[in-house]
Amino acid sequence: MDRCIVLVDAGYLLGAAASLLAGEPSRSRITVDHTALVQGLREQAESDTQRPLLRIYWFDGAPDRVPQPEHRRLRVMPRVTVRLGALTRSDGRWAQKGVDAAMHAELTELARNRACSDVVLVTGDGDLLPGMMAAKEHGVAVHLWAVQAADGDYNQSEDLVAEADERRVLDRTWITKAVRAKEFGGVCAPPPAPRPEIAAILSAPLPESGLGTTAERPAEQRPHPAAAAGPAGTEGRAPAGKGVPTPKDLAALRAPGAPPAPPAQHPTTATLRWSSDRGWVDRPGVTAEPPEAASMPILAQLTTAEQRWADREEDITTVGGDPYEVGQVFARRWVERLGDQAHLQRLSSMYPRIPHRIDGELLRYAARFGLLAHKDDQIDEHDRYAIRAGFWREIDVRTSTEHAPAGD
Repeated sequence: MDRCIVLVDAGYLLGAAASLLAGEPSRSRITVDHTALVQGLREQAESDTQRPLLRIYWFDGAPDRVPQPEHRRLRVMPRVTVRLGALTRSDGRWAQKGVDAAMHAELTELARNRACSDVVLVTGDGDLLPGMMAAKEHGVAVHLWAVQAADGDYNQSEDLVAEADERRVLDRTWITKAVRAKEFGGVCAPPPAPRPEIAAILSAPLPESGLGTTAERPAEQRPHPAAAAGPAGTEGRAPAGKGVPTPKDLAALRAPGAPPAPPAQHPTTATLRWSSDRGWVDRPGVTAEPPEAASMPILAQLTTAEQRWADREEDITTVGGDPYEVGQVFARRWVERLGDQAHLQRLSSMYPRIPHRIDGELLRYAARFGLLAHKDDQIDEHDRYAIRAGFWREIDVRTSTEHAPAGD
């Protein structure tokens, strides 16, 4: 058949692009416009082969083979098929499993069935050499594309390069049409306004050390302001280290036998009003869930079948999966569909604790975006902070809008 097919090893393509643009092969250091990247691959393949494109196969790894946000966006694009292998962590590094085997099987099957006349391979792994040789024996022309190496050297198997019929290097100019390096220290969302409750939590003494407020601690033990704000610029993403007490730390302060805390440092409205992924966390000295919280509707109760379909489309096409952004999207939908705005005011007064029915639904929604720490199928603690911070940021914005004067 006079048409071409592109097989992309995403780990190679994006890892090499990260090395070229950001100086290290970590894909977290780059942002990718997948629409522009797919269009660029299609146009280049049709230009090089002089054949119309049949399909682009995108091979990538994912934890437990669960599609990540980028995979969900890719697989609904025209002429794109996503194939996922496993992604495992060993010695602190992530490694793909099964991706090369899947590419080899697809390449040989396409050639055997004469599904195309030309195959473009975007990979550097020498394990594909037998598949490349088999495709050539079935009369398929094999085009091998490389990403420009950061050091100007080869980043592909020499045997693979030697066996290819045609070769091309995707240089920096081509790559930067769809990929760019993230700016160091950038924020993913505007920071929310400071809240006194969070300030009280951050200034609380640590139970392990018995130290006083932040101002009383030795300089080397004070939390750095940037660390307290977190990558998203929110107090909620502060790491639970020695500098910032967690709700569990504060619970120990109120446990039997713990030294009493000065009232000025621990206002009753500011301590431990936190929820968890398993519901309310009962702590000594903390009041139970307010009765009005049980009457608040969850998002599922406010969503019609048509809206549920539209939400799924939005999640696939526009929601990037950043934890802070996920919390904002969930809160926006909840507020926009809320009939009784009194619920919004009651919820705002409960800050920073989210009623457990809404909080559980929020975390289940976030789990769709691959935010689970797969060791124990729980969302990472820092991500939970960011999800809830994004939720409260959106609630703050909506509450402010509700009370804004008509002339503003």
